[in-house]
Amino acid sequence: MESPANDQAAAERPVGFFDSGLGGLCILEAFKRACPRESTVYIADSANCPYGNRPPGEIVEISEKNTRLLLDRGCKMVVVACNTATAAAIDVLRENHPSVPFIGIEPAVKPAALKSRSGVVGVLATAGTFGGRLYRETKERFAKGVEVIATVADEFVELVENGETGGPRAEEAVRAKIAPLLAAGADHIVLGCTHFPHLRPLIEKIAAGRAEVVDPSEAVARQARRVLLRFGLAASGSAGPQHEFIRT
Repeated sequence: MESPANDQAAAERPVGFFDSGLGGLCILEAFKRACPRESTVYIADSANCPYGNRPPGEIVEISEKNTRLLLDRGCKMVVVACNTATAAAIDVLRENHPSVPFIGIEPAVKPAALKSRSGVVGVLATAGTFGGRLYRETKERFAKGVEVIATVADEFVELVENGETGGPRAEEAVRAKIAPLLAAGADHIVLGCTHFPHLRPLIEKIAAGRAEVVDPSEAVARQARRVLLRFGLAASGSAGPQHEFIRT
């Protein structure tokens, strides 16, 4: 990546985020806590939700469109706040926009595998995430000797988009995915989609202390902060942060 312009005017521009709807808001909120002086623009691409069942080429096209919209609004950095879009598109986005820092999301297999005592880790994600390079490489590198149970939970995205993060229907759907992981001995459950942390209270209720739920939101926010500092793009906050929300 080429070095972004290192000047105060560039630093005061917003940080852009996009996801296939509301899921990435957990990343956005973690970022606001880590970087309270930063302005943000968030695209909730509900018109194309979900990304998980789309072919990779289509996800690349959608991600490029969202990126261009964020750059047109002056964003100095783009956070791809979606595991599926990261898996399919982040390499292409970095190639297409070499002067723009991109932050991607990948399932937190590494910390879960390193901390697991049972040697069994469950990962909840979309089919698109499991088919991507980042997941495969992370698993191969950091989960040797650990059984990683990949569980496709695309239906969780619909629950969150519909605001169903509790109640009988949501609990039934979540229990159907969590119970087999617990029965297999998983002591860590990785949330591999940015929609899934919105269901974390329900997941933790069902896990009932038998497994630790791993949410990468805070780690992603810390990485975004490190990148801003590395390139001299951290905002002074003198004008006060502004936050724009766009829903397609």
